[in-house]
Amino acid sequence: MTLQKPEIDFQPGPAPTLLEIDDLTVGDGAEAHPSSTVTVHYLGVGFETGEEFDSSWSRGEPATFPLRSLIPGWKLGIKGMKVGGRRKLVVPPHLAYGPAGSGHPLAGQTLVFVIDLLNVA
Repeated sequence: MTLQKPEIDFQPGPAPTLLEIDDLTVGDGAEAHPSSTVTVHYLGVGFETGEEFDSSWSRGEPATFPLRSLIPGWKLGIKGMKVGGRRKLVVPPHLAYGPAGSGHPLAGQTLVFVIDLLNVA
């Protein structure tokens, strides 16, 4: 399986207030559970700007995280995903880094991620 860095198209309309989950590719490997440690390639952009703010692709290597340590939008959005899958998440502020002014540079922003699930442990 050869993966390429995804492109995220500009998101029309108002930012959603609920988490949006869209399976771009459905995987057929092991399933991610709340207690899993996941290895992913991901790209994150701002909903309103379309500007990339983070990407494992840009660093040249996937990232490994305990799912329980991630933002709520990732915990909910990756749970149930299977290895080999690619999923787009549109994460409103309350499931990302909180309201504007809460201290994180991305606070108050709706974020769009494309996540490739490479491994589950």
